[in-house]
Amino acid sequence: MDSLTQIVLGASVGEAVCGRRLGNKATLWGAIAGTIPDLDVLFNPWLDMVEQLSFHRSLTHSFLFAVLVSPALGWLLHRLYRHTAATFFDWTWLFFLGFTTHALLDSFTTWGTQLFWPFSTYGVAFYNIFVVDPFYTVPFLAFVLAAAFHNRHSQKRRRLNTLGLLISSAYLIFSFVAQAKANKVFEKNLQQQHIMYTSYISKPTPLNTFFWAVTAKTEHGYYTGFYSLFDREEEISFHYEPRQQHLLQAYRGDEKLERLLEITKGYYAVSEAEKGIHISDLRFGQFDGWRKSGGRYVFVYHVWQNDVGKLQFEEINYRPKPDQAYLKAYLNRIFGK
Repeated sequence: MDSLTQIVLGASVGEAVCGRRLGNKATLWGAIAGTIPDLDVLFNPWLDMVEQLSFHRSLTHSFLFAVLVSPALGWLLHRLYRHTAATFFDWTWLFFLGFTTHALLDSFTTWGTQLFWPFSTYGVAFYNIFVVDPFYTVPFLAFVLAAAFHNRHSQKRRRLNTLGLLISSAYLIFSFVAQAKANKVFEKNLQQQHIMYTSYISKPTPLNTFFWAVTAKTEHGYYTGFYSLFDREEEISFHYEPRQQHLLQAYRGDEKLERLLEITKGYYAVSEAEKGIHISDLRFGQFDGWRKSGGRYVFVYHVWQNDVGKLQFEEINYRPKPDQAYLKAYLNRIFGK
């Protein structure tokens, strides 16, 4: 999830653990605990593109990190605030829950989280919430801020924080229900259109959990379709993307290329580039993919050989700035218009 959301979640967890003993210090340090896992990006200057993709959401997002680092930080903060009522266990619990809730929330998004690193580099992903979702964050933020203005012994402070946790958690549960509804429609349409798929990924489109996209994998390519919970009809028009795996043959066997393909979980399409090839990560789909005209893939990786035959990698990020007309059309599509 985005940084603001993780700060809000961490602050609320800190308040729940130590708010009565520490007041807003618990909120502050909870927010810091919710931010620490994302500091893995500080290593990016020393890593190449594939290493960055592989390292992101690994060590600092793992259960092992939470188990080993939480007691160390707990001891440090217990020493720093030794005149407060918070114990070493309180501080350790604050950091442990701050780290683990951060990692678990990230695992609900499309990218996935290496929760079991270093024993497994698999990115656990449930694809049930977009990385930025105001329906989750804004109400949660409002309750956490409101709680901070009350005395640490106030029952109202605890109720406000608890409500924030409950409402945000209820929204996450709703996202799974919405995903299940969308999956039912996607599966019915795939069957009716005689599309023989081996697996599929369904995920929400940006900023909501009402409008969903699916990418279904077949033997030679992928079918992508869209469905909104507000659609009056349950008929899906699928777009086909060939995998073109044969374009990879000249590059297979390279350790970093294989890791890149592993990161995509097999949801990639290859196309020729002026130099080398482009690998599109289909998990994230196309910007404007819901329109009939389609759009460009959000994450594309350029792969080519240098003069000595070593593979080079470059990430091509397509993050357009939507104008008012686009936002209006997108909102209309979300609500089935």
